[in-house]
Amino acid sequence: MRPIKHVATLVALSAASLTLTACPKDKAEPLTLADARDAAEESNISSQASALTSNTVEITTNFTIGGAVQNAAAEVRTFVQSQLPCAEIALADATLTITYGAKPGNCTYRGNTYSGEHSVKVSRNEEKEVVVEHTWTDLSNGKVKVSGTATATWSLANKSRRVQHDMQWTRISDGRTGRGTGDRTQTALNGNIAEGISVNGSRTWEGKSGKWELAIEGVEARWVDPIPQAGRYRLASPKNQSIELTFSRVDADTIKATVKSGDKTFSFNVTSAGGVKDDA
Repeated sequence: MRPIKHVATLVALSAASLTLTACPKDKAEPLTLADARDAAEESNISSQASALTSNTVEITTNFTIGGAVQNAAAEVRTFVQSQLPCAEIALADATLTITYGAKPGNCTYRGNTYSGEHSVKVSRNEEKEVVVEHTWTDLSNGKVKVSGTATATWSLANKSRRVQHDMQWTRISDGRTGRGTGDRTQTALNGNIAEGISVNGSRTWEGKSGKWELAIEGVEARWVDPIPQAGRYRLASPKNQSIELTFSRVDADTIKATVKSGDKTFSFNVTSAGGVKDDA
């Protein structure tokens, strides 16, 4: 699921229907269709970079909690080797250095075929808290290339994971670049990670047109849905334009997405297949 990509598309559809106006107190320019398309483009690239690194975080979390950090790193090595035999893995103390594509064999995990380098350090592995530090160097899936760092902190008491990242990315097709940071806390949706996640936090990035800021508030995202089923995104553009997107489930197959900027509001119904219709 890539919710931000689809959400940005909804913004573009709204602007195509009628030019949105930003909040008067912001003294910002009206949001034009070109602005909305830029938001879609920037959000899409940022989302692709985030999804790429998130998958490598997931694959390196398979270890026994509470053991020695060196043992945890060794368990991660074994699991990565079982899933991605293409990877060459060096282990030193509690740090793994993974080079994707260095060996023959499968290099695809959850739809991404990897190349580049990924360093994983298990810095804490206790019953109450687990901390894993990640560093990527030219990590790529053929669509985007990412370099940067992230720290993932699990709270066993809160059953949550906090991910703080700082990374830069390049879209391979045209060389468009960006750099961003983020701080998000994730929990299993309804206590079941196989169903989806709940997210709160923020992301900020610098792109071709300037600085973008995204607030993530109570977002509930199921893996099977194209967009979140609940919660809100608040996006601020480089021109100080404000866009708010809220989500609510209509039925088992449909989610209502509402896009608001200033005094203008548009609603769309999005099906599980990704189809978008105006809200009747």
